[in-house]
Amino acid sequence: MHVPSVSLTAEDITRFGPDPLALFSRNLASVEERILRACARTGRPRETVRLLPITKTVPAHILRFAHAAGIRDFGENKIQEAVAKRAELADLDIGWSIVGHLQTNKVKYLTRFAREFHALDSVRLAEMLDARLDREDRSLDVYVQVNTSGEESKYGLQPDELLPFLDELRRCRRLKPRGLMTLAVFSTDLDKVRPCFDRLRDLRDTAGRHDPAIRELSMGMSNDFEEAIVQGADVVRVGEAIFGKRSTPDGHYWPKA
Repeated sequence: MHVPSVSLTAEDITRFGPDPLALFSRNLASVEERILRACARTGRPRETVRLLPITKTVPAHILRFAHAAGIRDFGENKIQEAVAKRAELADLDIGWSIVGHLQTNKVKYLTRFAREFHALDSVRLAEMLDARLDREDRSLDVYVQVNTSGEESKYGLQPDELLPFLDELRRCRRLKPRGLMTLAVFSTDLDKVRPCFDRLRDLRDTAGRHDPAIRELSMGMSNDFEEAIVQGADVVRVGEAIFGKRSTPDGHYWPKA
C-alpha cells in the first residue's frame, strides 16, 4: 500500500489523527462489515450494493490517503468543492459523483467531469444538462431525487410529480436514468427513517413499470445505510463513517436541511 507523501497540519491531525491512511482503512473495513451484515439480514449478495464514499469537507490532500486506502469513487455535494478537488487530484484515477442540489448556473462545471448526478429534480435542470452534454458529446448517469419525507425543507420532486417528470426526461437523450434518490428524515429513530425508504422503493417499482430504466435506489447514509440496504438500496452514500465527523453542520452541505 503506497503511503502518500503529504505533510499534515495541526488541524489535519486534530481531525484525522497522525495516520489518516490507517484511519480510513480501518473505517472502510468497518463499513464493509456493516454492509455485509445488512445484506445477510435480507439474503442479498454483497455485490448488489454499491458503496459511494462521500468526501465533502475532506481536504484534497487528505483524500490522497483515501485513494491509497482503495477508494476510487468520490461523492461531493457542492460543485465548486468538487471542481477544486478534481484539479488538485488530477493525477489520480477517481470517478466523481455529484450528490447535492445543483444550481443551473453550475451545469457547465458538472458536465465536464462528473460521471453521475444523484439529485436531478427539475425539467429545466434536465434540459440544461442535456444541452450542455450534447455540446460536449458525452452522457451522464442520473438519479431522480424524490422528497419522500414530506418535509418542505427537502429538495426533490413530490411523489406525484415523478411519472410526469419521467415522461419529460425521455426527451433528454444525453441523460441516462439509473434510478431514484432520496434523503430520509434526519433522525436516529429508524421507525421515522424507514418509511422514507419504503416510499422510494414503492415509487421505483411503479416508475419501473412506466420506464424500465428506473431500476436502482440511491438511499442511506452513515447513520442509516444498513436499514436502507434492508429496504432495497442499491447505492449507499457514506461519508462520516469513513472519514470521521465533519465540523460543519449538515445544513451547510444539504441546503434547506
